[in-house]
Amino acid sequence: MRWFRRRPKEDDVPDPRTPWPAREVPEDPEAAAVTFWRRWFELLPEINAALGDGAPQRVEHELSSAVARLHPDLHFSLERGHRAIYALVVTGQEDPALRPFTDAWAAAAPEEDSIWEYHDSVPPVPDPSEVTVNLGAHRVALAEFRVAALVDGDVVDVAVYHPMLSELDPGARSALTFLPLDATLGERLAGQRLRRVETAEREPAGSLSLLELRDLVRKLDSGNVGGSG
Repeated sequence: MRWFRRRPKEDDVPDPRTPWPAREVPEDPEAAAVTFWRRWFELLPEINAALGDGAPQRVEHELSSAVARLHPDLHFSLERGHRAIYALVVTGQEDPALRPFTDAWAAAAPEEDSIWEYHDSVPPVPDPSEVTVNLGAHRVALAEFRVAALVDGDVVDVAVYHPMLSELDPGARSALTFLPLDATLGERLAGQRLRRVETAEREPAGSLSLLELRDLVRKLDSGNVGGSG
């Protein structure tokens, strides 16, 4: 999964002795959303052609600019869809300050069709146990992850284990700790129900598979699991 975020070009970077320029934030999220979708449809033929050619980088700059005009702190990705061929994800990564913009974006989104679906947070994959991710020279199967889960009221503390995690540098270890959780639960449910997330050095006793964790958290979210601790 590759995330794009708008960044200044190298020749646009200001002198480090001067303050970083303030990024413009629209005053009206609804108007900004309408502007985004107008630009999306202008770019859509080029986007479809780029994805058909397996070259999404051709449209990265234009899409990054369009998302930045919606709000400069939003992230986006182009993904394989679950109900359609492709999915556009625009997310504030559960930042409450960005929710008015993602809500307005979702409300103004067009109807989904056989080609495109739209998400205002990263959705869960249908079956994480079938997913393999590439991390440098490593191929990591999500089916090999095990998770210890401690329910406390309406939230869950988790410890994530994979034998490769101890071999990674801290940044990669953190990314590979959270990635299977987002893939399993989706960004929104993970943000709402997971409280503490840590990496386990050894496989915890009584650990769960990712699908078992999904069942636990979804039951908790629907009010079917009582708290402990």
